[in-house]
Amino acid sequence: MVRFTLDPENLPELTPEQRARLDAMTDAEITAAAESDPDNPPLTEDELRKMDAVRRVREVRARTGLSQARFARAYRINVARLRDLEQGRTQADSALMAYLTVIEREPEAVRRALETGSAA
Repeated sequence: MVRFTLDPENLPELTPEQRARLDAMTDAEITAAAESDPDNPPLTEDELRKMDAVRRVREVRARTGLSQARFARAYRINVARLRDLEQGRTQADSALMAYLTVIEREPEAVRRALETGSAA
């Protein structure tokens, strides 16, 4: 599999012909075209939710500036589970998503609480 990263400063653009064709299509025609593409079908609602959770886990950790190992240790999350979450191999349950929200909003308070609490 070939992977590449788009340069946000140099995003590809549609040609005028491509733009005119797209502008002339109805939403139903766009949806039908997407659904008929066997190589790139539209994502399901479940797939979209999973991607959102993956992005959220990564963003919360990134805001702390910690590596996966340090974040996992600091907030008592199994590092293998964190890695699997960030790579989309597993899904976060509602309790973990709520915990990530608390970490995002009050990271130092969570760390202090865990430092003074008993070790897990």
